[in-house]
Formats: sequence, C-alpha cells, structure tokens
Amino acid sequence: MPRIGRVAVVLALSLLFAACQKTGPAGALPDDMTMGNPQSKVTVIEYASVGCPICGRWYRDVYPAFKAKYIDTGRVNFVSKEMLVGGGVEINVAASGFLLARCAGKDKYFAVVDAIYKNQEQAFAAPRETLVDIAKSMGMTEAQFDKCVGDEAALKALNERVERHSTKDGVNSTPTFVINGKQLEPGYHPLEDLDAAITAAAK
Repeated sequence: MPRIGRVAVVLALSLLFAACQKTGPAGALPDDMTMGNPQSKVTVIEYASVGCPICGRWYRDVYPAFKAKYIDTGRVNFVSKEMLVGGGVEINVAASGFLLARCAGKDKYFAVVDAIYKNQEQAFAAPRETLVDIAKSMGMTEAQFDKCVGDEAALKALNERVERHSTKDGVNSTPTFVINGKQLEPGYHPLEDLDAAITAAAK
C-alpha cells in the first residue's frame, strides 16, 4: 500500500502549473468532507489519496456497492480524510485533485473525487489535461482551474491536514479505514470486511 511521503509547502508541483505524536484517529472535523447520516451510530473514516492506485482500485471495485448499502441508506456517516502519498506524478495528481475538489465546492467535492478515481490512469499519463477536463465538467474554466491549483494558502491548508492525519492520527498509508474508532489493517478491503466491521460497530 502507498505510504505517505514528505510534503513540502511549495507550489512547485511539476506538470500542473505549480499545482499541484500518535493519539489515534479523530472523528469528523470541520474541514473534513462527509456524506451519509451524521446521526448514524456508525462512522466510517477513510484516509485516502486520489493519487493512490490502491485507493483507486478500491473506489472502482468496492465503493459503489458500499455507497449504495451504507451511505445512501443513512446507515453510516462517511468521513473522507485527505492524504498525499507516493511521489512524482501520484502526489502531483493528489494535491491538485484535492485542491480542485475543494474549489468546486462542497456540493461537487465528491463528484470531482469520483471523476479523478474513474480517470486515474489517464490522470497519471496526462495530469494537467485530465484535471482541466474534470474542472470544465464541473463548470469551471481553465483559468479558474489554474487559479485554484496555484492557491498557496489552499495548498498550505491541505499540507496541514495531511500532517495532522499523519502525526496526530498516526496514519501513514492509504487506504486506511477506521470504523467507530477501530482501525482496520491498512490497505484494500473487500465489502465483506467492511460489512463485518460495521455490523460489530453497530451492536
């Protein structure tokens, strides 16, 4: 599974026009993105990166069924915590992708994440072109995309979130799932694993 790389608060993310102590996992914080039922007895946290190939595989293979079964029905509160892992194009795609998702707004955040995961291989091959296309599909112009991924304050905030997840929550690889405070072994998990953990947490 990808492990977190060192993240510098800089804007020299190539190819993308400058885009691009352990206390245990926290619950949903104001700057996290969430879906589902915030009043649910079960909270599922996913620490993930849109530049992580294993996260992409989980998203394409498992997430649709997970969402239909648990998020859309209000059985869980799903919390997304952003991570930056790997190096090179993976971390560039992740940083620029998360900045783009937030610029699109809360109502389109998960739609952007969805589009990046579905076009992940294309994004690795042609980062800027792919992300610009996704931005345009969300109603943004190329100029707005450039301004978004070149926002130094937004990148600093992203790096601070990643640092918090790594140091305070003790998470250093993706994907990592935490269900009602209980962390699963980092890595890919089929729906059956999540079913079992959610059932246990709901008791």
